[in-house]
Amino acid sequence: MKAQRPSRRPSPKTTGKGLSIALVGAGIGAVAGSLFAGSVSALAAYFARRVVTPDAVPEESLAILAVLHTEDGYEVILPATKDSTAPGRYSLFFAADTGHARLGEPKDYRVGDGTVTRIVEEVYSGDIGTAARGRLSGVIFDSPADAGIEFEEVQIPTENGDAPAWLIPGVEHKHVWAICVHGRGANRKEGIRALSTLGGLGLTSLLVSYRNDGIAPAAIDGRYGLGGTEWPDIEAAIDFALARGANEIMLFGWSMGGAVSLQLADKSSHARKISALVLDGPVINWIDVLSHQAKLNRIPEAVGQFAQWLLSNKAGRWMTGLAAPLDLKELNWVEKHDQLRIPTLILHSEDDDFVPIGPSEQLAELNPQTVTLKRYTRAGHTREWNVDPQRWDREVSAFVRNILNSNRPGFDAEN
Repeated sequence: MKAQRPSRRPSPKTTGKGLSIALVGAGIGAVAGSLFAGSVSALAAYFARRVVTPDAVPEESLAILAVLHTEDGYEVILPATKDSTAPGRYSLFFAADTGHARLGEPKDYRVGDGTVTRIVEEVYSGDIGTAARGRLSGVIFDSPADAGIEFEEVQIPTENGDAPAWLIPGVEHKHVWAICVHGRGANRKEGIRALSTLGGLGLTSLLVSYRNDGIAPAAIDGRYGLGGTEWPDIEAAIDFALARGANEIMLFGWSMGGAVSLQLADKSSHARKISALVLDGPVINWIDVLSHQAKLNRIPEAVGQFAQWLLSNKAGRWMTGLAAPLDLKELNWVEKHDQLRIPTLILHSEDDDFVPIGPSEQLAELNPQTVTLKRYTRAGHTREWNVDPQRWDREVSAFVRNILNSNRPGFDAEN
């Protein structure tokens, strides 16, 4: 059994020199004030920069305690956590994401030694037999082909260059295009889970990439805009869809992809062609998410607020690396609830500890005519499908069919 223990670093020790009585008050006060101000600035800058900077190397915080070679294939033994013991199928990425395996349902949960065993259903890449650390993901397929779905690789022209996308033609409603927008730190693989549902509805599906996701061309600053700068790349995808025969667009967004989709609903020149939003674990209000993440990481409230200021003001650009400041208020859809007029379905877990459900609840409560919220439990961030794929399919299908069957001025009746 392989196990790795976190190393412990000794706490730094401080030393001081004797000071004259006359300098004690002023000297210590000035130094302490400078150190405190410097520490606050440095921590706020790090936090702000971390939020908008794509990971060069994915963090692999999950120890793979053992890999067992059985008659049927492989099994992995993992530390028992909320995520590793959750029901459903997941991916295990390892070796800096060069390795990718699909894991099945939990097989053996040993309460005594705090471990759980999961069967390895498929190894897409890498040598899982030598894997020591990794990360779990709600992504379960490596390409649409792994889900038994034929697709076409296409290129979407964006302002930064051509962005690869997967195109899956529809049948019954082939002129209705579902554009799938992945979240922060993810890529177009995130939307493969939805393809069975979208195919069953007869829609054409387009799984896109966008700036700084490691597949599409990067922006000049190489920074996330939290939805505020990414939406033009999805606007380009809508241009592509309309040029290929689409007459109606439905946006499916996961996590930050939800924030991107909401920006399109607000800013797109094709907003009248967007008939529905389906948002999974969406970021409705970045201010709330940043505050939550600061608390989760035990960052003092003042430091978290200063980090938000750095992201939102020109003076903070040299610390964050952003080409332009972000308008966090513009990304707050709780405050802008009355501006959302496109029918919206939100699927969000009460156990999402990355993007809390609170703003989704508030948006649905403030705009019940437009927004429908479906609550899940036991699902981590954007893992509602993984925990209960049948329910996800049922609720999304009912919502989309209701849209397709409704009398909607501005959309062609024959799709």
